[in-house]
Amino acid sequence: MITYLIVFMVAVIAAIAVAGWMLYRMVDRHYDNEQKSRLLQMKADERREALKVATPIRLQAYERMALFLERISPNSLVLRCYQPGMDLKLLQGVMTKNIRDEWEHNLSQQVYLGQATWVRIREAKEEMINLVNSAAVTLADTDDPTRLAAAIFASAAQHSPADQALEALHQEINELFG
Repeated sequence: MITYLIVFMVAVIAAIAVAGWMLYRMVDRHYDNEQKSRLLQMKADERREALKVATPIRLQAYERMALFLERISPNSLVLRCYQPGMDLKLLQGVMTKNIRDEWEHNLSQQVYLGQATWVRIREAKEEMINLVNSAAVTLADTDDPTRLAAAIFASAAQHSPADQALEALHQEINELFG
């Protein structure tokens, strides 16, 4: 009878030990899950707060790059840069310098734009400089600077780099906020 009692006691102790171990594992998993859940919630809250701060800055970057593209468009560029009494080479130099200055002023905006959009804007800047320079090469240095403006307008009518980049910018904005 003592043997049965000892076996019974060992079985009870083993059952209590297994039950205790299982309870410990369940409680441990529960706390782990709770901790992970809190961590995920904290990260989500931090992301929401970061977006509250970053979204207006990002929208401002889109606005600045849209303004940049408008400022390097042929109509705006020629009207802003041309002064009576300029010769053709001076107008060419002023326009290319203006494009580069505008670019340098807005370089920091690249951190807020998508890579493909930024590449397209950079290409538009380069294409616009090339358009000004290639239009100037077709003319004599003694030609009236208004002929340079006309050549730029004619080239841009077929292919406007700024308009194409502006379209890419609008598309990215619509994807993110539309």
